[in-house]
Amino acid sequence: MAYAVTSLPVEPFAPLFSMDDEALAAHGARRVVADVARGFPCRVSLDDAEPGETLILVNYEHQPAPTPFRASHAIFVRENVEPVATVDEMPPALRRRLLALRAFDADGMMLAADIVEGAQADALIARLFEDSKIAYLHAHYAKWGCYAARIDRA
Repeated sequence: MAYAVTSLPVEPFAPLFSMDDEALAAHGARRVVADVARGFPCRVSLDDAEPGETLILVNYEHQPAPTPFRASHAIFVRENVEPVATVDEMPPALRRRLLALRAFDADGMMLAADIVEGAQADALIARLFEDSKIAYLHAHYAKWGCYAARIDRA
């Protein structure tokens, strides 16, 4: 089954980059500088920031459905990057990590979840989407628990 991985749009985060540290703190956000390769996965580009690159660390409500599974978590976003959508391919940041895939119905209720190495996620995605009640998946980075991207049938 074909699937599409979609990043977050850049527009909601763009104003954060012009804020000073005090204004960011008022929004529960922080400016950070990547100090290692592959340690700061951007949710807009779905790739890791390079060492020395500046990002914003902010809380993001990735599951706004009015259910017990409503959720938010910290995410990194980079400035001046384009949103990403891939079909039948895990973007770089997801492909490199252990993922927790969470399956939701159209009302936002979680129906299933599993763990998989990002590079081998295709089979699990196909298996989850065999259930017609599953409307979409959320990928999370398993170690830190952060939201990574949304996955839909393509």
